[in-house]
Amino acid sequence: MLENTINGIEIAASIRSDLRTSVEAFSKESGVTPSLAVILIGDNPASAVYVRNKEKACAEVGITTQSFTLPASTTEQQLLELVEKLNSDSNFHGILVQLPLPPHIRPSKIINHLNPNKDVDGLHPTNMGLLLAGSPYLAPCTPAGIQELLLRSGHLPDGKHVVVCGRSDIVGKPIAALLVQRNDRANATVSICHSQTPNLSHITRQADILIAAIGKPNTITADMVKEGVVVIDVGINRIPDNTRKSGYRLVGDVDYTNIQSKASGITPVPGGVGPMTIAMLLKNTLTAAQAQLLP
Repeated sequence: MLENTINGIEIAASIRSDLRTSVEAFSKESGVTPSLAVILIGDNPASAVYVRNKEKACAEVGITTQSFTLPASTTEQQLLELVEKLNSDSNFHGILVQLPLPPHIRPSKIINHLNPNKDVDGLHPTNMGLLLAGSPYLAPCTPAGIQELLLRSGHLPDGKHVVVCGRSDIVGKPIAALLVQRNDRANATVSICHSQTPNLSHITRQADILIAAIGKPNTITADMVKEGVVVIDVGINRIPDNTRKSGYRLVGDVDYTNIQSKASGITPVPGGVGPMTIAMLLKNTLTAAQAQLLP
């Protein structure tokens, strides 16, 4: 990788190593191993891969997992009943509902039904509210991972202008709330842009740190950023590529090839934000177990 690459694989590996030590200490003190329940609905191949990667990472740090794989025909009520059962099961300290869900199941309905103390994705309104109030408990995994990427790569947000492209509940809004906090891990001035933002490039060119979470390939081009910008690319998009055996390749939301030479730091896709999201899931699972079992 080039010198200005922010390597999420290496940083996530370092975090997992620290977590392994913390999980061992917790298990020794409490006599309990942190445990995560993973719910997968349907047969989406990408979701199945994500779940396997999360289970593998959990095993690496000493967190046990149990998967609950249900058919795509599962009703919303059936899923709510499973969530309710897991909410009250003390054997599980965290619950992960793998998104996306089938079209007939409302994600908000399921997320809102989770016990917020077990919501390791950090998406329950209680956890979102705590984040906005400045007292995050279980922060959303991708935003927390982005913050760690910036801090551990030496690109501190303190005093910087951060421009977030995207206003989703999973990334855009919570990363803005996280980086605007009054502490030395944040203290940024944050602008949020979205599909209705006029003259987008005028704002993106002001960014010291640009976070792209748009969901469209190569949307941010080189003329939209200034020299020395730090770019965090959250997007992961498939585009056709006949030279690949799979017939496609993965790209982000920014034009990596042409922006890389202008940036002082940039995350690759894949290998940037993705591994950090999983690392923060592990951290949240340990945090949830500690809160439930230790005084």
